[in-house]
This record gives sequence, structure tokens and C-alpha cells, in this order.
Amino acid sequence: MRPTSLYPVFSSVEIVKGVGPKASYFFKNLLGQNRLIDVLFHKPTGLKYRPRMTDASEIKDGMLPVFKIKVMEHVRPALKKHPYRILCQIQSFKGCQLEIVFFNYHKDYLVSSLPEGEIRWISGSVEWYNGKLQMTHPDYIVKDLDEWKIPLYEPVYPLTAGLTNKMVEFVVRNALKEIPYMDEWIDEILLKSNNWPSFKTALEMLHNPKTYDDLTALNKARQRLAYDELLAGQLALSIMRTRFKKQKGNALIGNGSLNEKLKQVLPFELTQAQKRVIGEIRTDLSSEYRMNRLLQGDVGSGKTIVALFAMLQAVESSAQAALMCPTDILSRQHFKKISSLLQDLGVNVVLLTGREKGKTRTELLQKIAQGTAQLIIGTHALFTQDVEFKNLKFVVIDEQHRFGVEQRLFLTQKGCHPDLLVMTATPIPRTLALTYYGDMDVSVIDEKPSMRQKTETCVIPSKAKEETIQKLNNLLQKNQQIYWVCPLVEESEKSDMANATDRYEELSSYFPNQVGLIHGKMNGAQKDAVMQDFLDKKISILVATTVIEVGVDVPSATVMIIEQAERFGLAQLHQLRGRIGRGAEKSTCLLMYSYPLSDVAKKRLEVMRQTDNGFVIAEEDLKLRGAGEVLGTRQSGLENLKLCDYELQSQLIATARKDAQQIIQTDPELKTPRGQAIKMLMYLFEKDVYIPMILAG
Repeated sequence: MRPTSLYPVFSSVEIVKGVGPKASYFFKNLLGQNRLIDVLFHKPTGLKYRPRMTDASEIKDGMLPVFKIKVMEHVRPALKKHPYRILCQIQSFKGCQLEIVFFNYHKDYLVSSLPEGEIRWISGSVEWYNGKLQMTHPDYIVKDLDEWKIPLYEPVYPLTAGLTNKMVEFVVRNALKEIPYMDEWIDEILLKSNNWPSFKTALEMLHNPKTYDDLTALNKARQRLAYDELLAGQLALSIMRTRFKKQKGNALIGNGSLNEKLKQVLPFELTQAQKRVIGEIRTDLSSEYRMNRLLQGDVGSGKTIVALFAMLQAVESSAQAALMCPTDILSRQHFKKISSLLQDLGVNVVLLTGREKGKTRTELLQKIAQGTAQLIIGTHALFTQDVEFKNLKFVVIDEQHRFGVEQRLFLTQKGCHPDLLVMTATPIPRTLALTYYGDMDVSVIDEKPSMRQKTETCVIPSKAKEETIQKLNNLLQKNQQIYWVCPLVEESEKSDMANATDRYEELSSYFPNQVGLIHGKMNGAQKDAVMQDFLDKKISILVATTVIEVGVDVPSATVMIIEQAERFGLAQLHQLRGRIGRGAEKSTCLLMYSYPLSDVAKKRLEVMRQTDNGFVIAEEDLKLRGAGEVLGTRQSGLENLKLCDYELQSQLIATARKDAQQIIQTDPELKTPRGQAIKMLMYLFEKDVYIPMILAG
């Protein structure tokens, strides 16, 4: 469907004369793709300045001057391992000689490129050595009339093994020639008020910086390109949102009977925030249009109970509801807790994960297909091909913030146009929520239950490990339980990180028969057995990796020790800390660090010590790590923005969102001249999948 005028920029870099399969392979390693468009969207991060020098006294070590020289003498080394030296007279100013040094060289090349007695222009890094000016391996050597080939300013690109800056620059120059004429898609008033250049001019400016200011996010060209990328993304989300909202769903009105019964059996009072969000979801479910809602809530804010009220509303309406969890441990924990709450309510709750096999699985699939299973809990196994629902009308996805728009919608295709609720205990910064969840309505539980204890957080050095172990005995005598988290499962030759296996053995020697070990390499049954022993208080100390990060709920666990805490991200640290403070006892989180600490690591630990507000932590995490790391885009299918710097250009997101919504409202099929230009924008940023949705209306 892509317009033919865009074919060249979406072609392989191999269409550039002089670029072969080997270089193409290196570009793919660097960019993930080896097309010209990917190279065009590869931003330079530095700048080389090559001044034409006229005074030797102005030259400092490390400068990249351009000299006009006369080659005087080749000093050939006696041994190949010795450097090859060429003595030159600098013509740019009198009375100064230059020594050019080569360590890796081909003699014939040096003789032909720098022949004795000839004039050349050269540029490269220089230094003063024993009172002489020296240049090692010049970057440029050109003939007398070709001085113009040495740029005054040269962009510096992030590279990978096998690629040089010159090669990237060479491909960029050729790729810029392939950009076709395109009508302007940005609103004229916005364009003029920001003094933004055209798209093609902006790309040319991006790759031709003249000052260090041109490399910043405030540069007009970079702002314009960031806005283009954001607008394309927001248009896609607006199209999906409009399409989803237009689809007739199921009016799950319910009679409130199960909800009332659940309120009676709850051992606590709902917070005002929970009540508010339950009301928002109830209104959506009662509507004949499909719900597409994101539920954000900090660790321990009570999202699962809110989701349970919503699922019971579906069951009251004679429909099935499904709760999908990211891990086997969490799905079994939810099943146990929900089954316990609903045991006297007459609701049939079942569990389906990849571990259910044979006859057990067959019976479960039969119950789901017949509709006798009303509330189905499980992992992604719920949506495998052999699972058929009788009347699935509501889907809840827990901790699935790594799913993109298309993946989220795919999960709902099993049912009868089901309503969708996506929950996350990893608070998402507002700018990221707008960018990745702009197709969804958002509910926020911004209040913690009154019975939640505030957890004290302390930062201690690793040398305090022995002292910490000694103090654990006092806690064990009070029947308190402890998590001890390590970054690795077992010892590694490639890393000096603390590992759970060694720590388990060490702690077991201090506290025999009181320590358990759990990590991701264990199978499901093994992990469940250890967790059950911890829940039943058969063991008091659980040594673990981050496998316990999400959702594990043990009220009597009051201490969380995170070894080499500087190795973890803020979101992980916050999630791990959230495993404690769930009971009546005061809880403590010890962040144990090793030297040396980077500035980022110091900042992380300080943030954790100062606040337990997940939304504040999320914003700090965004500043420290960037959007790709925070949302896990490098490990998942989420789009990773190439041209936008979240931290510095986030103010553009709200504008792009408002603009996109207005476009879809006033020109839903993009038939106006601007609408046609916007289609080109969507093709450029590979939002092709959304074009048919526009045409379908």
C-alpha cells in the first residue's frame, strides 16, 4: 500500500553505490533494519569542528585542524612494527613542520596519496610532541583543488563494530537525495508559530549540524521531527480509540447482587479511590459500547479487588470474565485469593495455565467452552488456539504494560467483543501514558488502604552484610519473615554480581531448615512448593531473584533485603519493596549497595529512600533511564521512538494528541488536502496498519 514515491527511502542501503551486503549487515546490527529511512532517522549525537588554522600558536592538543601541506620526506621504518613517518611543511602558515604518523599502513597507498614534493590538504587530530606538531592517521587527505571535500562541521553518529562515521555519513548524504516532495501535514499556524522547517529541510538540518546547539532537543529541526513522530503515533492511537469506541459491545448491567455479597465478605473497607474507580468501570460496562480502560494503581493499592468487582458484574450479566496474569505464580495466587472470597457466592472460578495437562486440561477446556466456568484465571495460556469460550465478554489483563495497541486488541478476539481492562502496578509517567495508552481511558487508584503500613527504607553498604545476617535472628524469634533478593541466580564467570544460590547456602548455614530458594530457572511446581512453604511459614527466609517482583502477597513478610540494589532499576526496586508492608507489623527495606556507585545509581537509591510514591518514582525513572527502558521497549514489541527525546520534548506530546484527535473528528477518512498529506506521514512512520481502518470508516 505504500506510495511508490516512498519506495526508494524504504529500500535497502545496498541501493547506494559502494554499499555492499557486508556494510548492509552492519547497518542492520546498528539500527535493527538496513533501510535508508532507518539511517535518515539515526540522529547524530556529536559534532567535529575542522577549522582552517592560520597561526600555530592557536593549535591545542586534540584539535582537528585543516592544513595545506607540502610533503617533504617519507621516513620508512626499519621494521614493519615501527611507525611510518612523513615529514611535511605546513603551507597555511610559515615556519612550522608537521609529522604525520601511521602505525597500520600500506606503503604503496602512502606513497601514492602523499607523494614527496606534492601539495595536499589534510585534517585529523593533532598534538604537540617534543616541540613538534604531530598528526596520527589523518581523517582526510585530498588534492590541492579538493579542499572543499573536507567539511567545516562533521556530524558524529552512534556506531557499531564494522561501521565508520564516514560510512554512515556517506549513506545519509545519498538517502537525503531520495526524499520525495511531500505536501505539508502540520497545521500552518503551529508550523509558523514554532518557526519549524519543512520535513525534508528538517532532516537535512538534522544531519548537518553547525553548532553544538543544533544537537539539542531545542533545535527547530529536531523539534519538528519529534513532533512528526509523535503526531503519527497519536493519530494511530486516535484511530484505534475511535474504532474501538464505535464497536458495539455488551451492556453488562448486572443486578448488583454478587457485588453486594462481595462487600459483605471483604475483611476491609474499600478506599474512596477504589469506590470511585469501581464506579467508572461499572458505567463503562453498562454501556453498549466496548470498554478499553487502563487501571493504574501503586503497589498494594487494591487493583485486584477493583477488577474482581468488575468481573462479578459480568458474571451477574450471565457472561464469562477472564483474568490474565504475567506469571504462573501470580495467576495461582490470584486464583487462591479470589476462590477464597467467592467460595460462598456460588461463582465457579477455574485456573488455566500451561501447567495444566492431560485430563485436567481437557476438563477445564470443556467447562470454559460450555460456560460452566464463569471466572477464568490464568496466564497467556488462556488465549491459545485450543481455548474456546462460551460467552467471554470481559477481559482483565494484569501487569501487561508491555503489550502494544495491536497486541492488546488481539487478546480480546477470543470473545464476543469483550470489554477490556488493563491493570498495572508499575505507575506510568503521564507522557508515556499519553503515548502508549492514548487509545485507552485511564483510571487511577491514588490512595492506599488505611491498613497498609509505611515501609522504612534504609541504604547500607555491602560490608554490613554480616552484621545484617546476625540481626535476622531477632526477627525470626518474633515470627517475622524475610525476603533476600539477589540480581543473579548462580555464580557467573562474566559477572561479579551477588547470586541467589550462594546466598541461600550461606544463610542456610546460619539458619538451618529455615531458608528457601526461588528463581526463574526452577519449574512451576518447584516455585509453587517453595512459595507455599513460605506462605505456610515452614520457612522464614526466602532467597530469590526478581521472580517475586510482581504480585506475591505474604502479609507476615516484614523485611526486604535487596543485595547490590544499585544493579536494579527504580521500578524494580519499588515493586520489590511492595512485597512487604502488607500486614499489621512495621516493615523495613534494606537497599544494600556495592562500590563504586555511579551518579545514576546514587540518585536511584536516594529516590527510593526519600519516597514510596510510585508515581513520583516513575517520573524519576523516566528521567534516569529513558522511555525505552522504563516501558521495556527493548525487550518487547512496544514501539521505541527514534526522533523524540521524552525528557526534553514531552511538551510536544499533549499538542500532538490534541491535534490528532481534532483531525480524526473533523476529517475521519482523511479526505481533505491535509488529510492526504497525513496519510503520507503515517506511511513514513510505518503506521500503515491503521490506513485500512481509516478507509473502512
